[in-house]
Amino acid sequence: MKIVVHCLDHENALSLRLANYEAHKAYLASGSVRTVISGPLLALDGETMIGSLFLIEAEYREIAERFNSGDPFNKAGIWDHVTIMAFSKRQDNLSPKA
Repeated sequence: MKIVVHCLDHENALSLRLANYEAHKAYLASGSVRTVISGPLLALDGETMIGSLFLIEAEYREIAERFNSGDPFNKAGIWDHVTIMAFSKRQDNLSPKA
């Protein structure tokens, strides 16, 4: 199933985020879950990172929870609020038309 992991940083966590960025990237590259898409959430200035968003594939929610708890950003206490929910893709405008 597809699962969305939406994480918002604590206020003023940018320096801590940057200090843990390489470990975070290495963790994601380890492939413990299949990442469909991921990236930082940005403030309205379009530049300042304020959180993270993941769309992953996992058989159970608990797998997504373990994935999130093992992330160096989580271990460093960067995220203030994390929401994990199942996701059902209905449509996109990127798929080739038949």
